[in-house]
Amino acid sequence: MAAKELIEYVAKSLVDDPDAVKVEVVEEDGATVIELHVAEDDMGKVIGRNGSVAKALRTLLKVTAARDGEPVQLEIV
Repeated sequence: MAAKELIEYVAKSLVDDPDAVKVEVVEEDGATVIELHVAEDDMGKVIGRNGSVAKALRTLLKVTAARDGEPVQLEIV
C-alpha cells in the first residue's frame, strides 16, 4: 500500500528516533486505518503545534487514498 510507505517515510523524516517509527494497517468497519507509532519523545514532532503536522499528514493521506479509491484514516498512537 502506497499510503503506508508514504506515512512511514514522512514520519521517519520528522522524528529524532526513526527506528522507533512503526506503521500498521488495520481494517476497521470496511475502512482502512493506518496506525502510526512513534517514540514518546517524538510525539510532539509528529503532532506539531496545534496539530498542524498531523493535519498535513492526514491531507497527504487523503490525496493518496483518493487516487487509490479507498477511504483511509490516520491514527497517531
